[in-house]
Amino acid sequence: MKHIAFIGLGNMGGPMAANLVKAGHRVTGFDLSQTSREEAKAAGVTIAESAIDAVKDAEIVVTMLPAGKHVRAVWGELVPAMKKGTLLVDCSTVDVESARAVHALAERAGLAALDAPVSGGTGGAKGATLTFMVGGTDAAFAAGKPILEAMGKKIVHCGGAGAGQAAKICNNMILGISMVAVSEAFVLAEKLGLSHQALYDVASTSSGQCWSLTSYCPVPGPVPASPANNAYKPGFAANLMLKDMKLSQEAAAAAGANTPLGAAATQLYSLLAAWGQGGQDFSGVINLLRGKEGE
Repeated sequence: MKHIAFIGLGNMGGPMAANLVKAGHRVTGFDLSQTSREEAKAAGVTIAESAIDAVKDAEIVVTMLPAGKHVRAVWGELVPAMKKGTLLVDCSTVDVESARAVHALAERAGLAALDAPVSGGTGGAKGATLTFMVGGTDAAFAAGKPILEAMGKKIVHCGGAGAGQAAKICNNMILGISMVAVSEAFVLAEKLGLSHQALYDVASTSSGQCWSLTSYCPVPGPVPASPANNAYKPGFAANLMLKDMKLSQEAAAAAGANTPLGAAATQLYSLLAAWGQGGQDFSGVINLLRGKEGE
């Protein structure tokens, strides 16, 4: 049993912390939201008075925060309060530069660190079926892997500091682009008088097959579990996809990589958010392409 501090107990962090409790660990947590604190407490997490209080005696500290600026600020505050030998694991999705900066912060303090963003959404967080993309040293990865295995089913060591974030950004750029492509195909099929089911039956078993089609189909009917069958309630909100697409374009600019389809998809998700649909599932981008708010 490990003593784990968990900072950030929201839609993703709360269920992840609960799974650590289920795995037999002693988990002390903190979140700025009272609702999140109460839900985590009901799941067996001990709630601290502050983030600093949560980490003081912890062997492992996990953070799940909104953006790079929050990770930098929270780690900057908490690292001086941690005992020697503590392992820091950031599961937020942030820019690569911020991930490398907090790795360096931990290293200067003599602490090990991992960047370990996740894929799998809230369902994966609740079911402990997340995929973790991990960056850090071999030693830090070996120390953190058993903890990550309590929250996920696939743990991939992608390389050194920031490599986990790099993998997450690249993966989600694929996802964002592929959802636009699938949506465009269904919009074209509608114009050509082809039924949703007919296109799905062909594309799902042909060269057009992809996750955005077969697991998250943007039209109601073919995939009953997709958000399209529930008025595009997320799921994975369009605002979150926009955040990840922007991260991909910032990384591309910094690295000098050409990502024209990534840039075009980012513009479309920006328009979807400006259209007032950022809180809906990102598969709702099909309605932007149709020029109407829903079916």
